[in-house]
Amino acid sequence: MGVEEGELVRLGMVMGTHGLRGDLKIMPQSPDAQALLDARQIFLRRAGEPAVAYSPVRTTVHKAVYLLRLEGLDHINDVESLVGCEVLIRRDDLPEPEGDDVYWMDLQGMTVVDRLFGELGTLDDLFTTAAHDVYVVNGRFGEVLIPAVGEFIVEIDLPGRRMSVDLPEGLVREPDEV
Repeated sequence: MGVEEGELVRLGMVMGTHGLRGDLKIMPQSPDAQALLDARQIFLRRAGEPAVAYSPVRTTVHKAVYLLRLEGLDHINDVESLVGCEVLIRRDDLPEPEGDDVYWMDLQGMTVVDRLFGELGTLDDLFTTAAHDVYVVNGRFGEVLIPAVGEFIVEIDLPGRRMSVDLPEGLVREPDEV
């Protein structure tokens, strides 16, 4: 059964092999990459080619990467040609987020609007600190870093692709300060 391109979400990239038993090293490229651990089917896609479905036999976390073994590919010689492929899963295979959680892929690209300054820009990136995640918003105020905590996030309108925030004074530099 084929899969439509829009049904797939990218979670990582095959960066190499691990050992002789055909394990692939997957570099996560999304905060949602932990979904690889429970995926029933994984798709690999080389640039410009259609995605190919595989059944994972074993997926584990090893240091900062995922190790993935695919059914029927149990030797390094079977998987070396897969290095460089994108790693995708069906959107429908993602578990429902718990409580108020939202997948990063659903937030990325949203317009961010502050109560005081109006539109700040586009939510482009996310990084994790010891305390909490931080959203990176780029727009007319340059790069604005917003702690991803409930205190500052007023509303997330997923269908409208808009995040409303109420930032404390000093977090956004005025255009003449930039």
